[in-house]
Amino acid sequence: MHWRVTNETRQRLLADRAERAESFVQRFQGLMGRASLPMGGGMHIDPCNSIHTFFMRIPIDVAFLDAEGRIVKQLSAMPPWRTSSIYFKARSVLELPAGVLLASGTQEGDRLVFAPGEAPGA
Repeated sequence: MHWRVTNETRQRLLADRAERAESFVQRFQGLMGRASLPMGGGMHIDPCNSIHTFFMRIPIDVAFLDAEGRIVKQLSAMPPWRTSSIYFKARSVLELPAGVLLASGTQEGDRLVFAPGEAPGA
């Protein structure tokens, strides 16, 4: 299943084909090894309060979310082979193509909403 992710605060669509990683294996693998993350794509990792970009080939935007979906920290264009700090208020993380947060005007404190989306090609 894919998810639509909207910045409710700014009324902006951030992703319409976000994947959700909930199992240990899915959370561990995340976006590792992918050659690209197309616009509209994303990865919601739940639960999570810290990430790494080891074995990744692309920079990503990262939004750390609290239990209500509010952004407690965001990182723009995090390069491969880095680790984030641990954000104790975060309960999940949304990874997006680099540039999405800036282009949408998304800021810390904004609330994101997740809704089931259509499968690609549907």
